Amino acid sequence: MRLLMYSWEFPPKSVGGLAQHVHDLSIALVQEGHEVHLITCGGQGLPAYDNFQGVQVHRVTPYSLTAPDFKTWILHLNLAMLEYTLTLLNNLEGEIDLVHNHDWLTAYAARAVKHACNVPLVATIHATEYGRNYGLHNDDQRYISDVEWWLTYEAWRVIVCSKYMEEELRRVFQLPKDKLQVIPNGVDPEKFMVRDVDPEFKTRYAHPDEQIVFFVGRLVQEKGVQVLLDAVPKVLHYHPPTKFVIAGKGPNEHYLRNRVRELGIEQSVYFTGYIDDDTRNRLYRCADAAVFPSLYEPFGIVALEAMAARTPVVVSDTGGLGEIVNHEVNGLKVYNGSANSLADNILHILCDPAFAKRIEERAFADVREIYNWPRIARQTSELYREVLGLYRESTWKRPAVASDWDYGYYATMPGPERPGAERLYQ
Repeated sequence: MRLLMYSWEFPPKSVGGLAQHVHDLSIALVQEGHEVHLITCGGQGLPAYDNFQGVQVHRVTPYSLTAPDFKTWILHLNLAMLEYTLTLLNNLEGEIDLVHNHDWLTAYAARAVKHACNVPLVATIHATEYGRNYGLHNDDQRYISDVEWWLTYEAWRVIVCSKYMEEELRRVFQLPKDKLQVIPNGVDPEKFMVRDVDPEFKTRYAHPDEQIVFFVGRLVQEKGVQVLLDAVPKVLHYHPPTKFVIAGKGPNEHYLRNRVRELGIEQSVYFTGYIDDDTRNRLYRCADAAVFPSLYEPFGIVALEAMAARTPVVVSDTGGLGEIVNHEVNGLKVYNGSANSLADNILHILCDPAFAKRIEERAFADVREIYNWPRIARQTSELYREVLGLYRESTWKRPAVASDWDYGYYATMPGPERPGAERLYQ
């Protein structure tokens, strides 16, 4: 099957978890026998074309125009992607079978290709603007949410990574259940296996006698680092030799550093800033617990990464995190937003090494059995085959003559029974 996949980020250009998801999924799909052409955003020093473990990566540079805001820049990127895609399709031998788009940032180009080539569109929604902001509070947020809804409307099937996200899309976008498919995220354990760590490495972050509690992620409100900081005094009261290592960057960093000073815990908290993958993996190896106290988390791939690295995890019982972790079996879950609950569960791991080892081993087994990319690629391939089967049986086809309004409104509703269909199928 020949796939055209769109994602605004792909390694080494990486803003969040989307880049890694698309990277691992596309490679696994190639190994399943698919031909994958990935259209993504280019950048200085990055090749325009790259064959990355079988994935044909096409990097597109946005227009060299000054954009007044991010939304306009995204439109520039999508127009450039569409222009590039038209040239690519002219040069390919044969046709594409399906378009797979990730999130709203490339929805415009993906939707245009869907209709230009008359092929079905599958969309993966990794998070929603509504969920990230606990509602829609300004015009920018409402605009992004509208584009997200539009993408789900245009898609034949919508993939989400958790049951939590399935319910969110049904509630926020009023999507029917049979249009949604839950396919979890995954992780490659080989990327997180660190055999040995130089003993001096730990001393960069903590005293040799201290136990490390590790957080890695964007420093934004929704990741809940402020809850972790509020839990620190209680942990230190009962277990003084503890160092909290917080890795990542984000707009909340200044506030979080001030909060550390207010709590008087400067000697026990270390902000690393941005760290590369190797440093992250070695910190996992040194850490006694990995903590992810997110307030909103559609999936929580960082929890899988910690589990793959054999680090005991403590997570908020929210979103996808609550589905990944089975309390006291493969990790610990805490009440969402509760610093007291978080502190108690961190102490459980720090003070009971045998228990920590037991949940660590079960978590690693779950990663290998459930959250592996070959399994996820097979599930995705099955969804592709289902969509193509329904598409071939449907009467959906591009009308010879129709107004933009007719086409934009009706074309995504397969079947001649739809209102006004007689005008499009004459």
